[in-house]
Amino acid sequence: MSEYFLSGDPPVSISVRRSARARRFSLRVSRLDGTVTLSVPRRAPLSEAVGFAEEKAEWIRKVRAGFPQPVPVGLGTVLPFEGRNLPVTAGRVRSAVVTDEAFLVPGDPARVAAQVAAYCKIAARQRLQSACEGYAAALGRPFKAITLRDTRSRWGSCTPDGKLMFSWRLVMAPPDVLAYVAAHEVAHLAEMNHSPAFWAVVARLMPDHARHRQWLKRNGSALHRFQFGA
Repeated sequence: MSEYFLSGDPPVSISVRRSARARRFSLRVSRLDGTVTLSVPRRAPLSEAVGFAEEKAEWIRKVRAGFPQPVPVGLGTVLPFEGRNLPVTAGRVRSAVVTDEAFLVPGDPARVAAQVAAYCKIAARQRLQSACEGYAAALGRPFKAITLRDTRSRWGSCTPDGKLMFSWRLVMAPPDVLAYVAAHEVAHLAEMNHSPAFWAVVARLMPDHARHRQWLKRNGSALHRFQFGA
């Protein structure tokens, strides 16, 4: 995969991916982070692919402009946590704490983003571990381990050997949305596909899963606009 910068203000980075399956040029703009991917048939000239992207420049910028703008996390940021929008506020605390009204952090501005991220990761692990254990017990299919990452392309995954991975940003979503993703990945312990049989397992674990799935489709990209630094 190579990278090309679309001219204009601002320039847009495009990942160029050659594919043996591609029969024509195609562009995809990720709803999670605005990443632009140009799929190119394996033998097609790169110059033609670049020309195709240039012709679609206005469309690319229009699509990206409709996505939520990045928000650096710091004092005063209103951050979603379990579906509630809480202001990040300096308080007399030794480490980050969530109350009914605010996300309290120690007053050092340079450490705010890291402290908030650390709290979210711990909270996400606790909630996902509990949810997965409950669903795995109901299904009768144990999992091996849970890992957390800050993924952009997916909210969760399940490997054939039973290892589950989740985005820790799920803790920003309403609790039932986090629980749906847990149920979805645990269901893959029984069905490693997205067949009707798989969705039947999801429905057995969480009968009202459809509305939580829709919430994530509509609002999930907004959870990625918050920037926590390096």
